[in-house]
Amino acid sequence: MPRFKWLRGNMPEFDLERRGFLKFFGGGLVLLLTLDGTSSSQEPGSTAARRPDARPPELAAWLHISEDGAITVYTGKVEMGQNIRTSLAQAVAEELRTPISALQLVMADTDLTPYDMGTFDSRTIPLMAPQMRKVGAAAREALIDLAADKWKVDRASITLAGGRVKNNVSGETVGFGELTRGQKLVKTVDGAKVTPAAEWTLQGTSVPKVNAREMVTGAHRYTSDLVRPNMLHGRVRRPAAFQAKLTSLDAKEAGAIPDVLVVRDGDFVGVVAPDEALLRKAINGTKTVWSTDAQPSNDARPSNDAQPSNKDLFGSLKKTVSPLRPDVEQALQAADHKLEATYTIAYIAHVPLEPRAAVAEWNDGKLTVWTGTELPWSVRSELAAAFKLPEDRVRVIVPDIGSAFGGKHTGEAAMEAARLAKAANAPVKLIWSREEEFTWGYFRPAGVIDIRSGITRDGLITAWQCDNYNSGPEGLDTPYDVANHASEFHAAASPLRQGSYRGMAGTANHFARESLMDDLASAAGIDPLEFRLKNLKNARLRAVLQSAADRFGWGKEKPSADHGFGLACGVLNDSYVAMCAEISLVPAGFQGAEVEPAPPNVRIDRVLTTFECGAILNPEHLKGQIEGSVMLGIGGALFESVEFENGRILNPRLATYRVPRFSDLPIIETVLLDRRDLPSAGAGGTPIVALAPAVGNAIFQATGTRIRSLPMAPKGFVKSL
Repeated sequence: MPRFKWLRGNMPEFDLERRGFLKFFGGGLVLLLTLDGTSSSQEPGSTAARRPDARPPELAAWLHISEDGAITVYTGKVEMGQNIRTSLAQAVAEELRTPISALQLVMADTDLTPYDMGTFDSRTIPLMAPQMRKVGAAAREALIDLAADKWKVDRASITLAGGRVKNNVSGETVGFGELTRGQKLVKTVDGAKVTPAAEWTLQGTSVPKVNAREMVTGAHRYTSDLVRPNMLHGRVRRPAAFQAKLTSLDAKEAGAIPDVLVVRDGDFVGVVAPDEALLRKAINGTKTVWSTDAQPSNDARPSNDAQPSNKDLFGSLKKTVSPLRPDVEQALQAADHKLEATYTIAYIAHVPLEPRAAVAEWNDGKLTVWTGTELPWSVRSELAAAFKLPEDRVRVIVPDIGSAFGGKHTGEAAMEAARLAKAANAPVKLIWSREEEFTWGYFRPAGVIDIRSGITRDGLITAWQCDNYNSGPEGLDTPYDVANHASEFHAAASPLRQGSYRGMAGTANHFARESLMDDLASAAGIDPLEFRLKNLKNARLRAVLQSAADRFGWGKEKPSADHGFGLACGVLNDSYVAMCAEISLVPAGFQGAEVEPAPPNVRIDRVLTTFECGAILNPEHLKGQIEGSVMLGIGGALFESVEFENGRILNPRLATYRVPRFSDLPIIETVLLDRRDLPSAGAGGTPIVALAPAVGNAIFQATGTRIRSLPMAPKGFVKSL
C-alpha cells in the first residue's frame, strides 16, 4: 500500500450494467403493488423533493413468497429503535392470516427495496402501514386465485388461516410455498380489500419485538459491527474550527508507519490503517495548520472571532420585531388583559446511542455503502453526485440504527468512508467519535419566539400573534379557538448547522404557547385546566386533556413553595397529547467561599401522559415511544444546551454536555386512547412537545417564577442535578 496519496480533480465515472429486479428473488410469487393515496410532501431540503427522476411514492411495496414458504417483505423505511419492523410486519401478517414469525422484513436497501422518501416526521405508520396492509391483502387475494385454480372451486370456498390456504369444501390445506411453486413470478395487483380495524386480531395487540432475542443477546449487528474481507479502518483529520481552510499538512510521521495511508483532497485529510491502534497513532502523526478568516491556526489554538457565540445568539436570530397584523392589533387594544412574552430556545445535540458510522466498498466501479441514515436514497444521490456516478451504481444499505432522533438525515460518514475506500482500493470502516458527533453533525435549531395576546375579563382569548424566528414552523398554529390570530415563521441565518430533531420545532412552539396559556389563566384568575377547556373546541385535544387531568388527580393536591403541578397539551402530526407533571424543589447544598446556600434544584417527581394517535397498532411499543419521549424531553427542558464560540463547540463531550440520567427519571405513567374509528397517525415525535411546558408550568405554580428559556436550568434557580 502506498504511504501517502493525493486525490486531485473529479472522480472517474464507471460503466456498470444495473442488475435486474428479479435477480434477487429466485422462485416463488412476487407482488408488485401500485399504491395510491400516499403523500407527495417532502421534508424541506430533502434530495427526493429536488430530484426530478425520483420514483413515484405510489409504487411503493414488494412482497415475495419463496418456494419453501418463506415470506419476505421489502420496505424502504429504516428501523432505528421505534419498532416499525414489528408494526409493519403486523400489518402484512394480519392480511395474510399468517403468524408474524413467518415474515422477514428487508428494510432500506436502495438495490432491493422500493424507493422511499425517508424515515422522518412520524410518517411511517400513517403512510407505510396502510401500504403494507394493501400488500398483504393483495398477496392474500392472489393466493386465493391460485388455490381456486388448483382445486377448481369457487373463490368463496377458500380461506387463509395460520399461514396455510384451506379448501373449505374438501378440508384440504396447502402451504403458501407449495401453492406458488411453478406459478408466474410477477403479478400486479391493486384494489384488494383490507381488513377493517374493528376486525383486527393481530394489529392492535402488543406483539413482542420480532428480533428482541438478537437485541438482548448482542447478536444483532449495527454498522459499527460489520466486517468486510480485507477491510481497513479510516478516520478524518478535522479542522480546528468551522469554515476553516487547510493551510498545510505534514504527514511524514504518519506516512512512515507501515501499512498506513494518508489521503489529502483539498481541505479533506484522512488516514487509513489496518487496525484501530495504528489508526490512532497515524492520525496523531498528521500535523495540520488551518486558517479561519485569513488567520492561521494550528490544531490547539483555533481562532475565528468573526463567528458568533451562544452569548449573542438570540440577538443574531431576531433582528427586528414583526408588526402586528391589523385585526390582531385591533383585538388586542380591546382586550381586558394583555400579555406579551419572548421565549428563547437553545441549540441542542441529538446524542444518539450510536454515533455516525459507515463501511464503504468499491467493486468494479460500483460503490456500496453500509451506513446509518434516515434518508438512504438521499445519501445515494449525494454519493453519486460526489463521485460522478449514475445512481444505479451506488448502493446504500442501512442496518438498523442505534437511534437517530432526526439527527441522521445526511451522509457525512458515508461520504468520508467512500473517499478513503477509493483511495485505499479496499473496503474502509469509519466510525465517528462522540466528540465528532457533537461537533460535525447538526443541531436542533435555536430560536426566539414572540407571543402577543389578549383575553376578555372572563377568560376568552380574543387576540393572538406568534412569531417564530429560526427554530421552525411545526406546531406553530394555536389549536385554541381565537377569533383574531396569526402565526408566522421567520427564517434566520443560523451560526451553527441545524436540522431535524424529534418533534421538529413542535417542542419550541408548544413550550412558548403552553407557558403563556398558564400566564393568561393566572391573569384571569382561572385554573389552567379550566382556562384551556374554555378556549378549546377540538374534541380530540379536549379528550386527552380531560383524561390526563382526571387520571393525574388535577387539583386534588395544593401546591406549596417547594412543590408544584403543571399541565400542557398539544397536537402534532395528527396525534394528540396532554401531560401533567409534578415537581419538587430540593436543596442543592452550598456554594461560594462564604458557604452560602446554593439555589435549589428541580426534581421531576411524576409525569402522566395521555396520548391519542388514531388506531393503535401495538400498544406496548407505543407506550415505549411515549416514555422515551418523556426521558428525552427532560434534557431539553432542564439542562441540554450547546455552547459555542469562535467557530468551536465548547462542550462536545458527555462529560461537559448534560443529558438525562436514570437518576433524573420520574415516575412515568401513560394512558392510551385507542380510536379504531380513525386512521393511525404518527407517534414518534408528538409526546415530547408537552414535557417542557408542563414542567415549566409546575415551577411557575410552586414559585411564581416564570422561566421563558429552554433549557430552564441556566436561568433563575433551576440547576441540573
